[in-house]
Amino acid sequence: MRRRGFIGGLVGCALGGACRMRVLGGEAHAQDAIDFALPEGEKRLSIAPALYYEREAERKVVCRLCPRECRVADRERGYCGVRENRGGEYVTLVHGRVCAVHVDPIEKKPFYHVLPGTQALSLATAGCNMECRFCQNWQISQFRPEQVDSVEASPAGLLRTAREKGARSIAYTYSEPTVFYEYMLDIARETAPQGIRHVVVSNGYIAAEPLRELAPHLTAYKVDLKAFTERFYREQCSARLEPVLQTLKLLRTLGLWTEIVVLIIPTLNDDEASNREMFKWVAGELGPDVPVHLSRFHPTYKIRNLPRTPVATLERLYAIAREEGLHFVYLGNLPGHESESTYCPACGHRVIERFGYVIGKIDLESGRCRRCNAVIPGVWN
Repeated sequence: MRRRGFIGGLVGCALGGACRMRVLGGEAHAQDAIDFALPEGEKRLSIAPALYYEREAERKVVCRLCPRECRVADRERGYCGVRENRGGEYVTLVHGRVCAVHVDPIEKKPFYHVLPGTQALSLATAGCNMECRFCQNWQISQFRPEQVDSVEASPAGLLRTAREKGARSIAYTYSEPTVFYEYMLDIARETAPQGIRHVVVSNGYIAAEPLRELAPHLTAYKVDLKAFTERFYREQCSARLEPVLQTLKLLRTLGLWTEIVVLIIPTLNDDEASNREMFKWVAGELGPDVPVHLSRFHPTYKIRNLPRTPVATLERLYAIAREEGLHFVYLGNLPGHESESTYCPACGHRVIERFGYVIGKIDLESGRCRRCNAVIPGVWN
């Protein structure tokens, strides 16, 4: 049975362990957002006008937020499950409410070239515009908003909490930020001028115009590049590869700091040929300084029959990525491995020491290697 057709409880809060949700303060940000009382026993939704859609005849709408371009009849929802057509008006059902919130090291996102050693206030709503069979946060991403617990969280409340917790950034993560685009945009617009940074952890499945509108309020964008074949995207994610590649190229054009994560799954996307092509594409289209994180797979969700990725496989792909000219390649989910640290591509000096999410010595001066003065690209200040 596909995830759109069943109901279940929230098993965890998708934060790597149990956590308690807390109301972060305030009403929904949009003045015309309202709380909608569902029948008894269901959760509450927070409704606000959606952006990026077109009206059609017979009260139908076409969503233009992501490459799916869902055509949605009256009283139906788009693929993500959190955007609904109400009489020819498209609305978001998750504006102003979060189902997961936590303070994480920025390295957990992972961002290795963005404010190392700092904390990020991380948040999510329910919903996603992909269905990855290996999703580690499926308890929220693959459910509708009325199926998970959530609390109100205004931009002002989130900013206040970030400051209280010493977080220098707000991270949109855990599920897919694209599906709660309006909420994310409102938070970033209101709080970025107050000195808080904003980073997005995404599958990259977003249309160009929404991304252009959001980008000026962001510091960095991480894209999960699931694999480098259309077959993998079709069979494992119910999606397409090409739109993700277009997003990555647009991020470069916009000048937004970008990092890429590839989860290496045994027998599904661990072959040398497609990964070599991917590394060539990244180096050629995006440049050799884009960090690429190759992460170790752990059985989860609908893929429980495959083993964890062998370390030797990750090390082999690491070597190929470096052969293809990428300067910053990291191996994820391998605490203590030397590839977690950042090395100067000019002289080989270790400029950021890492062990898991713990930062050791940072040997940078104004974004330059202290040994040879070479520039190390990133967001350091």
